[in-house]
Amino acid sequence: MATGSPALDRIVERLGSTSDPRRRYEYVLWLAKKLEPFPDELRQDAFKVKGCVSQVYVVGSLEQGKLHWRGDSDAQITKGLLALLIEGLEGMTPGQAAGLDPSFIAATGLQASLTPSRANGFLNILRMMQAQARQLETD
Repeated sequence: MATGSPALDRIVERLGSTSDPRRRYEYVLWLAKKLEPFPDELRQDAFKVKGCVSQVYVVGSLEQGKLHWRGDSDAQITKGLLALLIEGLEGMTPGQAAGLDPSFIAATGLQASLTPSRANGFLNILRMMQAQARQLETD
């Protein structure tokens, strides 16, 4: 299943190829540790993901037609899911990100390991990033 992002395809392939839920969790937590520090001045309601139990912030910017992302969460698993999306959508055009089919989430196999509220939060983070991508495209 190709998403249009080589980085996202690699992540989906890696997660989908293991049947061990603990290994998937460890990979997601490893991604969380790789996120760059998030500046306090960006912790604003405008960048806060709605519908997440934990505090999640994501900010997209557009440079030379390509998207760049920053984000943070106060929960490590959620931060890892955010990091997965940040790495996966990094460098996409706004149109590519906005048109991304969320069915790639199922291909990761993560749903089996996530609580329903986390799985829903994962989708809400993606939707917020897609909304920002559409906004950046029209600005």
